[in-house]
Amino acid sequence: MTSTFEIALGRDTVGLRWPDGTARDFPLIWLRDNDPAGLHPDTQERVTDLLSIDPEPQATAAELGEGGLVLHWADGGESRIALDWLERHGPGTPVADPAELPHVTWRAGFTVPRHHGARIAADDTALLDWLRDTVACGLTIVEGVAKEPGAGLALAERIGFLRQTNFGTAFEVISKPNPNNLAYTALALPLHTDLANQELPPGYQFLHCIANEAAGGGSVFADGVAMAEALRAEDPEAFDLLARVPIPFRFHDGEVDIRIHRPVINLTHDGEVHEIKWNAHLAGVFDMEAAVMPAYYRAYRAFMALTRDPAFQVRLKLQAGEMVVFDNRRVLHGREAFDPATGHRHLQGCYVDRGEVLSRIRVLSR
Repeated sequence: MTSTFEIALGRDTVGLRWPDGTARDFPLIWLRDNDPAGLHPDTQERVTDLLSIDPEPQATAAELGEGGLVLHWADGGESRIALDWLERHGPGTPVADPAELPHVTWRAGFTVPRHHGARIAADDTALLDWLRDTVACGLTIVEGVAKEPGAGLALAERIGFLRQTNFGTAFEVISKPNPNNLAYTALALPLHTDLANQELPPGYQFLHCIANEAAGGGSVFADGVAMAEALRAEDPEAFDLLARVPIPFRFHDGEVDIRIHRPVINLTHDGEVHEIKWNAHLAGVFDMEAAVMPAYYRAYRAFMALTRDPAFQVRLKLQAGEMVVFDNRRVLHGREAFDPATGHRHLQGCYVDRGEVLSRIRVLSR
C-alpha cells in the first residue's frame, strides 16, 4: 500500500492510485467529456458538445493541484476534476443510488410492513421509512388514514405527482351499474396487475379503504418476482417463453382503445426479474406464430397456476382507515367476491409512477 497519491499519464488513460491502495484507470476521452467546466453552473446539465472534443484527446501533463486532478491538454485546454468525484465515478463503477434497494421477496405468511398515516404526513423521516419498505417489499399498509375521500390521495401526493389514466387521476372502487371495468363490480378478481394494456403501466397503486362492511371483499396479494423465480427454477423453458414472446393486451370502451404487445415477464439487462405484466382479463387474442403457440399456452398456464397457488398468497381484509400500497409492476393483487346487499364497500385509488417514488427517496436521503 502506498502512502502517497500517484498519477500515471498514458497515451489514452490516466492511472490514479489513492493512498489506501485503490487504483483505477480513466480514459482521456471520458475525462475530457466530464470536465466540470462543461456543465451549466446552475442546472448542472451537460452543455459541452461531445463532437466538439477530439475523439483521441492527448494530455501533455497530469498533476495534483487545486481542485483535484489537473489535466493539461495538447490543444491548450485545461480540466480540473475533484478527486472525491473520481472516487465515486468512472469505468465499472455505477454511482451509488439510495433508491436502489434490494427486493425482499415473499410468499404466504409474509407480515406486511405497517406505517402510520399521521406520521407520514408530518415527518419526512417517517415518509422515507415507509417508501423504503414499499420499494423493498413491494407492499405496505398505512394505518390511521381518515375515513373520507381524499385522505389517501393527500398521502400519495406527499411523494409526487399522481398518474392520470383513462380512469382519471383518482378512481372509486365500488360496485356500480354499467361498469367499464371488472373492478367496478362485486365479482371476484383473480390476481393481476393493473393497466397491462398501457405502454407504461402505472408504478405504485394506492387503495384507501373508506368502507368495507360487505360480506366478502377480502384482498389478495402475491409477489410476482417470487412466482416468476419459482417458474424459472421449475420450468426454465416456460420462463424463457414468457420473458421473450410478447402478447397483446387491450382495454377498450366507448371512449378509448388502448393496446400494446409486451412479454409477461420483463428482465433487467443482467437477467433479473424487473416487472410482471399479468392480466388475463385484458390479454388479447394470442397472435404469435402457430409453431410457438402450443408451448406458449403451456407456459402461460404454468404461470397462471402459480397465481392460484395459496403458497404465494397473502390475504387480508382492509379496514376503514387503512390504505394498501403496492408496486403494480411487481405485486399482483386481487379480490374476493362480495355481496353489496350486506354493506357498503368503497375504496379510493390512485397511482404514483415508480420514478416519482424513487426520486422522493433520493431527495429525502440526501
